[in-house]
Amino acid sequence: MRTIAITVDEETLALLDRLARASGRRRSRSALVRAAVRELAERRHREEIEARERGILRKHKKRLARQASALIAAQAGP
Repeated sequence: MRTIAITVDEETLALLDRLARASGRRRSRSALVRAAVRELAERRHREEIEARERGILRKHKKRLARQASALIAAQAGP
């Protein structure tokens, strides 16, 4: 692992220490920061995927609505 230096205000440092103490297993500040960065990256990745999917749905909204209506009509039967 590489070592980096970051600067945080006292309030953030206190929050980090509280989170470290409250975690089920004893975690270091570094471990908590690594986990938080990974979680943020994963969240951003999911948001990007969801935005792309929303764009696809928006682009094909009318066709999807027609297909859904046809499927419902076919399932309803005579």
